[in-house]
Amino acid sequence: MKGERGLAVATLLGAIVLWAGSFVALKIAFRSCDPYFVIFGRMAVATCCALLFLRQIRRVDYHKGDWVYLLALGLCEPCLYFVFEAKALVLTSASQAGMITALLPVMVAVGAWMLFNESMTWRTVSGFVLAVAGVCLLTLGGEATESAPNPPLGNFYEFLAMVAAAGYTLVLKRLSYRYSPLFLTFVQSVAGAIFFAALMWGFGVPIPDSIPTEAAVTIVYLGVFVTFGAYFCYSFAMVRMPAGQATAFINLIPVLTLFFGWLILGEVFKPIQFVAGAMVIAGVFLSQDGRSA
Repeated sequence: MKGERGLAVATLLGAIVLWAGSFVALKIAFRSCDPYFVIFGRMAVATCCALLFLRQIRRVDYHKGDWVYLLALGLCEPCLYFVFEAKALVLTSASQAGMITALLPVMVAVGAWMLFNESMTWRTVSGFVLAVAGVCLLTLGGEATESAPNPPLGNFYEFLAMVAAAGYTLVLKRLSYRYSPLFLTFVQSVAGAIFFAALMWGFGVPIPDSIPTEAAVTIVYLGVFVTFGAYFCYSFAMVRMPAGQATAFINLIPVLTLFFGWLILGEVFKPIQFVAGAMVIAGVFLSQDGRSA
């Protein structure tokens, strides 16, 4: 069991690194392409990746009535999640949006306790409190930039994205015992591609005649690695760990996003943000009490 848990943690960390990088990648792609087109593109690319495994996907043993949960899974994420995140990243910086993600584990832990009877120890609660405090300190130490015209509204949209992500995680926890990570990733990719294609048509967003190389590479990266790869890793880990502990790793995203923002976008670290980042990392490790579900 220890080896299986170690593999779950490794795949989960891989998903977290990819998701943290996605904030910066989206900011880059949004410079030259409409946000809805970028999201549609990444979902279409992820769907193509999933179709390579169609033979394995078709072997799924469908359970009667699960269409409701599968629909809820796709609606929460990627559909609603990316609508709110796209709006957020137009208005706020990648670093500040990444900070808001630390609220997700608290939402999921409470939901998992209510729905799945997962235990919440004082150590887990203390870790969450420390991590969220670190995120608050990160927020206070951050400043708006020219590419972030309305950070408060953008951060609010990112908060709504986290609400959708919490719903997604709880539904995923239920479905992950019945369906393979590959099938669930396929469902999300197809749902996202259809949803954002409909949004593009509804809002009259045209498909550009030519896509800048920078945006094209970013969209392919988002589709192959961040959407298909990260969702697969997250689904793989979710069935092998309690939902509350798995989502505690989300608290690493703000720190990693700050690093990628500094490295790629030139966003500046401050001394207070180093302290806050250390608090977030400490909170993540404190919340992992090592107990099984």
